[in-house]
Amino acid sequence: MANIRTLNRSFGGGELTPEMYGRIDDAKFQSGLATCRNFIVLPHGVVNNRPGTAYVNTVKTSAKKTRLIPFSYSTTQTMVLEFGEGYIRFHTQGSSLLAGTGSSFKASSTITSTISPTAATVTMTIATPGVITWTGHTLTAGSPVYFTTTGSLPTGISSGQTYYVVSPATNTFQIAATPGGTAINTTGTQSGTHTANAPANITWTGHGLTAGQQVSFGTTGALPTGITAGQAYYVKNPQTNTFEIAQTAGGFSIVTSGTQSGTHTGYLTYQVGDMVNVGGVNYYCKVANYNNIPPNATYWYPMPSIYYEVPTNYVEADLFDIHFVQSADVLTLVHPNYPPAELRRYGATQWQLINISFVPNLSAPTGVSATATGAGSTVYNYVVATVGSNGIDMSLPSTSASCTGNILVSGNYNTITWAAAPAAKRYNVYKQFNGLYGYIGQTDGLTFKDDNITADVGQCPSEFYNPFDSTGNYPQAVSYFEQRRCFAGTINKPQNLWMTRSGTESNLSYSLPTQDSDSINFRVAAREANTIRHIVPLTNLVLLTSSAEWRVTSINTDAITPTSVSVRPQSYVGASNVQPVIINNAMIYAAARGGHVRELAYNWQASGYVTGDLSLRAPHLFDGNTIVDMCFAKAPQPVVWMISSSGKLLGITYVPEQQVGSWHRHDTDGTFESCCVVAEGNEDVLYVVVKRTVNGASVRYVERMASRLFTDPADAFFVDAGATLNTANTTAKTITVSGGTTWGTSDTLTITASAATFAYPALTDLNDAFVFKDASGNSYRITITGVTSTTVAVGRIDNVLPVALRNTPINNFSFARDSVSGLSWLEGKTVSILADGAVHPQRVVTSGTVMLDQAASKVTVGLPITADIQTLPWFAQIDAGFGQGRTKNVNRVWLRVYRSSGIFVGADSDHLTEAKQRTTEPYGSPPSYKSDELQVVITPTWNNSGQVFVRQKDPLPLTVVSMTLEVAVGA
Repeated sequence: MANIRTLNRSFGGGELTPEMYGRIDDAKFQSGLATCRNFIVLPHGVVNNRPGTAYVNTVKTSAKKTRLIPFSYSTTQTMVLEFGEGYIRFHTQGSSLLAGTGSSFKASSTITSTISPTAATVTMTIATPGVITWTGHTLTAGSPVYFTTTGSLPTGISSGQTYYVVSPATNTFQIAATPGGTAINTTGTQSGTHTANAPANITWTGHGLTAGQQVSFGTTGALPTGITAGQAYYVKNPQTNTFEIAQTAGGFSIVTSGTQSGTHTGYLTYQVGDMVNVGGVNYYCKVANYNNIPPNATYWYPMPSIYYEVPTNYVEADLFDIHFVQSADVLTLVHPNYPPAELRRYGATQWQLINISFVPNLSAPTGVSATATGAGSTVYNYVVATVGSNGIDMSLPSTSASCTGNILVSGNYNTITWAAAPAAKRYNVYKQFNGLYGYIGQTDGLTFKDDNITADVGQCPSEFYNPFDSTGNYPQAVSYFEQRRCFAGTINKPQNLWMTRSGTESNLSYSLPTQDSDSINFRVAAREANTIRHIVPLTNLVLLTSSAEWRVTSINTDAITPTSVSVRPQSYVGASNVQPVIINNAMIYAAARGGHVRELAYNWQASGYVTGDLSLRAPHLFDGNTIVDMCFAKAPQPVVWMISSSGKLLGITYVPEQQVGSWHRHDTDGTFESCCVVAEGNEDVLYVVVKRTVNGASVRYVERMASRLFTDPADAFFVDAGATLNTANTTAKTITVSGGTTWGTSDTLTITASAATFAYPALTDLNDAFVFKDASGNSYRITITGVTSTTVAVGRIDNVLPVALRNTPINNFSFARDSVSGLSWLEGKTVSILADGAVHPQRVVTSGTVMLDQAASKVTVGLPITADIQTLPWFAQIDAGFGQGRTKNVNRVWLRVYRSSGIFVGADSDHLTEAKQRTTEPYGSPPSYKSDELQVVITPTWNNSGQVFVRQKDPLPLTVVSMTLEVAVGA
């Protein structure tokens, strides 16, 4: 029979199991591969060999497993968190976060506290500027003061804001927004009683404190009334030698009164996450304290190296069962064996890991009292709650206050008063009625009059609730949905779901009767008691257990409320403990049993969520194994990456709207153990933990997948655990070439550097070279043959040096080297080398160094990657059996490639033929990348399958667009 040509137009089907080799009727068979190893299938059907991984760092404890978790705190700044036993380290942009040098421990200091005059009732004028009258005040120019009122202040003055005295007189003064600033004009109207408060001014010479830091005080005698020894206060309005203090970060400055005695001492209160340096060692504050100088294991964690670390309680066995969700700069971490915690970022080297407090952030008012005006015998009980600036945050109710009277009588009323609460915007007042406290009003002042207001028991104060307070009650699933943070799956209540109050992070309080904004707590009633493993926010809230998938919706309302929750099963498959990933409006998760991977998405025909097996055509990658980690990269290609228990890295190129789900597998000299993806620049970058054997020892490395978006062949990165030496000059240093006669290859030229450059008298720079270009882009190389000082060397050039570069300082140069050192993490390994875009013979790393045959400016060194694709068994409609049962011989292959080099093709891995591609490239330069159709005549091999094998074993790119086979078919 004559030779037959067939075209493989696409490889979008990915790798298929050998059990599919007979399914020529299947659509994916038309575009599938028998092997897709270390190649990535692109959504449009092309395959390219995966880029290599750059060595980032060795994990802290190589003897123990380590997990990677992503952290994104802006669109341009991301971190990879290395979770090991007892610690977290941080990596970004391929580098590890260094601790630097912490601030010196701040010792105690003797301070003085100026007693402010007692707060007083004042009057204000509506004038330009406004004048405040405070009879007998002792304020001076620049003294801070703030105001409160029972009614409303004039326009121009805000309640609780700090102002500064200007133009003080005996009983009057004006105010400005800044010390010494312009006096404020007042307009509009005013009402009620105004109170002026002069905050305590703490004098601490050269304190160096900043706003928001916390301080504590001690004394040999008595502190002024308003300041308690040992309590932490927040610094406000710091000046060179003075500052004010507040009970909360955003609260009012404290007003002191009474008398004081003795010597007062101020301490900087260190918070969790603060870092200090004592004796050359950095210490991380793990428990808030003051005056406890490190080393002190109770309060301080010594960082054992130059890298920044946060201590944790997580042990190795629990690392891969930590579930997480991020909102802004807060990463929530849950595990059934540990209290739920938050990792908060306050700065590059200031991270705080603390257990979540499930109580309102606001403090309830104190000093609540009730006074009756008018006689009577009825007992009235009141409580007051603080309302935050956003109108959503609310404190628990205060202690109750009672009075006896009769407000049913005309003219009688009850007056409720209280002390100002930190960070309060307004206050809600509640009156007891039939055993419940009902809402009677709101005010921004500190008093409220009840003249027989009916208590609305439909609005009651919040009740405290913390379900996560002990062992057995810690959740294992967490997420966000409809402005609530959600938790689920404790050991004692495995099928319960908790959702915080609407618009809050950690407030699980509720009201009686129930309000729509209350926290939500319900149990999923199911046939089997299976723990909720995952909470996934899609269009609806989806819960995954070990045996089923559930949808949580609302009944007759747009939003989920405590009274509108509806839970319905969607399927009965179940999920493993690996955290799922969300792609568009679909989800991919690992099945509870069988090791397969499934997708779940909404289907309008089914009026619910439908799940399907993504591993159906590639079960050989999953059967007998499990998925241990998973992440999703959106760009440049949508790939879900997974770590198999086999140690392989699996990928599925996933575009559900185009029905693309293409599997590819990846291996390396070692085993993959963890993965995560973060955005860096315009790409989503994969980070992995790889366990390798190096120099006879078992090590674990954090590695970062390189980009494939490069234009210069020297930037290609197709090695694993690799690094790049780039000798391009990035300083102000120049070199000047002189001493030429013909300025050609027969001359010995002198190179003079503007600063110390050469090793002298060691002479280790011999055979290295300077490489630079002229204005037209032509390259010139001067190989060093001698060195006479640290700034002068001699050498020979490879071409005639143009006039413009003679005796002229040159800044744009590279100092090409004939060796690469500092490769200690690859000691004893055979490595691949790409030198200035050309493949260099493999070398063994010895003493952290590899030698090159010729000096190169940019050298990439790392572990070799072997990338293979193999076509499926050949078929054609030449008879009723589609050519099956006939022997075949593939004579020729036409590969259409794009920006590729180093291509080998054959009938199998033992019979490979190189695709010759060098044409007119200059001697000494690498072959140009090809974007063309390459014809390869391969070694004749008769067999039954007619398959073709393509391999890339060099550190070069290979993109296969299509493949045409010329096949001879036997009888």
